[in-house]
Amino acid sequence: MSVSVESLNYQSRFSLKEWIFTTDHKRIGVLYLIGSFAAFFLAGLMAMLMRTELSSIGPTITENPNTYNVWLYFHGAAMILGYQIPALTGFFANYYVPLMIGAKDVAFPRLNALSVWLFWMGIVLALLTFVIPDPPDIMWTGYPPYSTMTPGNTALYTFTVLLIGFSSIAGGVNFLTTIMYMRAPGVTWNKLNVFIWCILAAFIIQLIFVPVLGVAVTMLSLDKYLGTNFFNAAMGGDPLIYQNLFWFYSHPAVYVILLPAMGLIYEIIATFSRNSIFNYKGILYGGIWGVVLLGGIVWAHHLYIAGIPDWMALVHVFLTLLISVPVGLMMVGLVGTLYRGSIEYKTPMLYAIGFIFLFLIGGLTGIPNAMSAIYIHITETYWIPGHFHYVMAISVTTAIIGGTYYVFPKLTGRMYHEGLGKLGFFIFFIGVNITFFLTLLMGVKGMPRRYYDYPQFPELEGIQQITTYGSYLIFVSAVIILVSWIHGLVAGEKAPQNPWGSRSLEWTHAPSPPPPGNFPRKLELTEEWSPYNYGS
Repeated sequence: MSVSVESLNYQSRFSLKEWIFTTDHKRIGVLYLIGSFAAFFLAGLMAMLMRTELSSIGPTITENPNTYNVWLYFHGAAMILGYQIPALTGFFANYYVPLMIGAKDVAFPRLNALSVWLFWMGIVLALLTFVIPDPPDIMWTGYPPYSTMTPGNTALYTFTVLLIGFSSIAGGVNFLTTIMYMRAPGVTWNKLNVFIWCILAAFIIQLIFVPVLGVAVTMLSLDKYLGTNFFNAAMGGDPLIYQNLFWFYSHPAVYVILLPAMGLIYEIIATFSRNSIFNYKGILYGGIWGVVLLGGIVWAHHLYIAGIPDWMALVHVFLTLLISVPVGLMMVGLVGTLYRGSIEYKTPMLYAIGFIFLFLIGGLTGIPNAMSAIYIHITETYWIPGHFHYVMAISVTTAIIGGTYYVFPKLTGRMYHEGLGKLGFFIFFIGVNITFFLTLLMGVKGMPRRYYDYPQFPELEGIQQITTYGSYLIFVSAVIILVSWIHGLVAGEKAPQNPWGSRSLEWTHAPSPPPPGNFPRKLELTEEWSPYNYGS
């Protein structure tokens, strides 16, 4: 496939002005990638500080519990709002969606550029946590009355959430329009990549529920700084209003993160098993859209001990168990796609297999959380962060890292170092299982979450130390992964157009890396074309 000299020059040159004012979806995707991984490493550093502090009873690296609370706040908020959602609906959506549907760019390039700079403004605000004299001390949830009484800067939290929320809304309008109206001839609804369907569903959820979170955090700052009493029980307000508003967004946000992550895993597994997607239409209409329909009405299982009526708890027990059906259907589709496949265990495929294992543990440990009779005994223990990290934090991070290895040749035009990639995976996989399986075990033994110290649990100090060593392994793996990407970018072998042998448009019809406009010539797809048409 021929590529013009102008395109090659575009790919190789660097101009700061061009990157700042770019409207090219690929460059905007890279800006999202840089910002989200910067948030990941900083939030990971906060995790290392917390785990080091917890490695022994008594003060370890700080004597100030408020400092620990700031670490906890930044870790939770940055991992979700600054890393996972922007990496999936920012980087991967920007880079993949136009290429997968055969479009030259997104529908609204300038709106797309606005969204990435709103995201970066949110990142800058979050980083001010370490500069201002009154950093936020409100956990990552911002629950009142603590968040309205603490001397910490609640407004910084509010404005960070609002900026990243506006970025998500702009991205949602843009990508829904792009997918609906800019598909190339022959790319019909029933021939879309599973990843495209997952992005479509994720942005529908975002557009519906992000305004709810924006309203909730705005009311929080109004209570603290302007004297309103939305959440002040002494003045007729109710802090439960905030909890309901927060989880009415934040539980659907789990699926905003999970659906694109599973979409990436589907692309990797189909490619490296040389198989078409198992039960494609069932996954779309029963799995993805089942999650969308049920995901917004299961928020109250986070509130079983918050004073909700018994009848509401019973309804949400049923609904929370019910949503495991469409999620389970998607997991069956992943395993079914592997069946009788010609599997090649490259680094992206190792991460895909790792995702299945980690998410399975997370899903199974979530079943007790759905049942109120069990939940009231394990809530506020280490069981909850153990489950949460398995089902979303490390599972989704596995998908993001594996997806980055998968897109690396297309993104850079070079191949990463396979040995370093696999080494990073195995250390990561061992580290996360040591860390979070032991977290689950400590939860069963009654260890409370969010505690700065635990003198009342001296028998857990040894397990805490091993858990901390596991977290250090995760850090080592992150460094190896970063080194493998830098090595590939600087000294990697030149990548062929389609090193994985994929049938998807971004690999079969676009050079690596793609030029402006993505495709050198007009796409002409046959009726038999499919992104998963392996073996034909």
